[in-house]
Amino acid sequence: MSKLTNYIRETTEEMRYKVTWPSFEELQKSAGLVLLGSLIFAAIVGAMDLVFNTSLQAFYNSFR
Repeated sequence: MSKLTNYIRETTEEMRYKVTWPSFEELQKSAGLVLLGSLIFAAIVGAMDLVFNTSLQAFYNSFR
C-alpha cells in the first residue's frame, strides 16, 4: 500500500511543479486546429464512402 501512496504523491507533485501547462490561448488554437482537422478528415472519408457506394451500386446494377 505504501508503494501506491508514494506513486500517487509523486505523480501529484510532478503534475503540479514539473509539467508545463499551455495557456488558454494556446489551448483554444490547438482545439480549433483539432476541430478543423477532424472536419476535413470526416469530409474526405464521407466523399470516399460516397464514391465507393455509388461505384458498387453501379457494378451490382450492371448484373440485373
